[in-house]
Amino acid sequence: MTILLRAATGALLGIAATYLIGDALSDFDHIAIIAPMGASAVLAFAVPASPLATPRAIILGNTLSAMIGVGISLLCGLPLALACGLSVCLAIMAMSMTRSLHPPGGATALMATLIHPASHNLMTGLAFPFLPVALNSAILTCVAVLYHRSTGHDYPHRPGPAALTALPMGHFTRDDIHVALQKMPDPLDVDERDLTALITLAEEISATRRKKS
Repeated sequence: MTILLRAATGALLGIAATYLIGDALSDFDHIAIIAPMGASAVLAFAVPASPLATPRAIILGNTLSAMIGVGISLLCGLPLALACGLSVCLAIMAMSMTRSLHPPGGATALMATLIHPASHNLMTGLAFPFLPVALNSAILTCVAVLYHRSTGHDYPHRPGPAALTALPMGHFTRDDIHVALQKMPDPLDVDERDLTALITLAEEISATRRKKS
């Protein structure tokens, strides 16, 4: 319950601050905050250790995706269904290539394509990825950093120690974990060092339990 309340309170503060500052600084069609920020807040405050919730992912992922969405909206003659699909497709590729994969980025790209900000004028359209998108993302990230640190938690998350190579009981090595992860049919949303640290801790707990029994 404590974790739940901490995440919910952080999201409340993050979204409120993002809206208020966005309302003061962004004048695009009276949009103070974009809807995908709600999903970004879930990641930043509820699962801050996720590789998808890093400041790089939130800021760069959303901004790149908005750029792509605006660019697709400027292509004349594309059927709307194809334009929508293409914007999300290219956003995924761009975020993956820049190590900024962030699920709300797909929604940001889609939003930028659908609202077609350049329909106001070209300069407004080209500015949209920065005002309000990058501005919203940066504010939310700053609030997340301050909030997590004020509540005694690290954000951005620091994965487990890179130097860890063998686990206490000798059952696995870090190389074993690396190979196992590569063989998984689908990628896991976890840092390899965090997974190694988790298994190490489980081995320690198991060893302590066996000694007591």
